[in-house]
Amino acid sequence: MIAFVIQKGPELLIKFREHLLLTGISTSFAIVAGVPLGILIARHKIARGSVLGVAGIVQTIPSLAMLAFLLPLLGIGIKPAIVALTLYALLPIIRNTYTGLTNISGEIIEAATGLGFTKKQQLWLVELPLALPIIFAGIRTAAVIGVGIATLSSFIGAGGLGDFINRGLAMNNTNLILLGAGAAAVLALTIDFFLGRVESLIWKRK
Repeated sequence: MIAFVIQKGPELLIKFREHLLLTGISTSFAIVAGVPLGILIARHKIARGSVLGVAGIVQTIPSLAMLAFLLPLLGIGIKPAIVALTLYALLPIIRNTYTGLTNISGEIIEAATGLGFTKKQQLWLVELPLALPIIFAGIRTAAVIGVGIATLSSFIGAGGLGDFINRGLAMNNTNLILLGAGAAAVLALTIDFFLGRVESLIWKRK
């Protein structure tokens, strides 16, 4: 197996980079969309049920079914994969942003108001910094979920480590399957470890 990994080394690096790119882009898009949505439902409780409900429904859709739904709209390739991964990453980011903001002590908010902070200043200077550890935990969860789901992107021509698994299944080649699955597991653990360290630093600073 070691000799096989060395033999496939150059291709493995390419697929590893593709997989990391898929996960990184989709998680970034999910942060850009999810954090504002989390702020929205923390500020306007009437929108909470709708936003969390839609995000929760997306999570229940099987990954392959989601990719199949997006194919007629976006075609084959990286676009439907990124859209699907972004949709799956939204729920933990939205939920954790909402939780982080709503768990802030009312006394802290009253103190900020007493100091003359506007609502916008309270959000940026008080609430978001205090909620950041919980928000980051949601981002960490979303990124790890993305690594796993991204392995299915090879079925629609988006590349990534799932290509090894897909080819291994087609050729009945166990080594290829193990190579793809093992590399994806290593990537997920690496991302989780790295983001976990960053999360610990954020908690210490808090």
